[in-house]
Amino acid sequence: MSLWWCDLGEDDGALEELAEWLSPQEQARARRYGYEALAQRYVRGRAALRWIVGRELGLAPRLVTIERGHRGRPHIPGATIDFNVSNTGNVALVGFTTRPGLRIGVDVESADRRLDHRGLARKFLTVRENAAFAGLDENAQRLAFLRSWTCKEAMSKATGDALSAPLRAIDVELSPGLRLVAGPSPYLAADWRLHAADVPAAFLATIALWEPASSRGITESPAALDKHTVNR
Repeated sequence: MSLWWCDLGEDDGALEELAEWLSPQEQARARRYGYEALAQRYVRGRAALRWIVGRELGLAPRLVTIERGHRGRPHIPGATIDFNVSNTGNVALVGFTTRPGLRIGVDVESADRRLDHRGLARKFLTVRENAAFAGLDENAQRLAFLRSWTCKEAMSKATGDALSAPLRAIDVELSPGLRLVAGPSPYLAADWRLHAADVPAAFLATIALWEPASSRGITESPAALDKHTVNR
């Protein structure tokens, strides 16, 4: 498994070449963005993903075929590899695994993000999770919510459920380590491992590894993840 940290900041000199790596559909999507900065960030992000996947498959980035499966989850047809992407601001996090039967989800958030964490906690966290946060000060509650959110988002991205996942019923423990306590199928505690990703201090990120009982055998730990940085 590997984890890639991608800087999607400005690099106008390479943008034209990177755009050529994208599929016609991706290029068309880039043109639909209302703001040039968003379009450029999209191009850099897709190019970085294609470079990472192509590196594993031994293909040039422009030759990588990425299709959308269940609820739009991207995959490589006919390949056993699995990957997932999360973006915030000018950075992207890409999780990648070649282990058959293992699905990966990742989510990254800015640690300084301000939001109605109390209201969102009532809507998306379990009763136990809300009770665990009750004794924390305001900023600690905000950070705890963001961490819980990255856990649930990463899991829902691994399954492909995205925001249709039963987030209110997925119970996550943050201390002493990240752990799925309980949830409805397919969010069964025995089938999941959660890891806090080693990312820059300005961010929070979580890796979710999903392996159903029929193909269980997860032995990876955070230390087993190869970490890379891509500047595109």
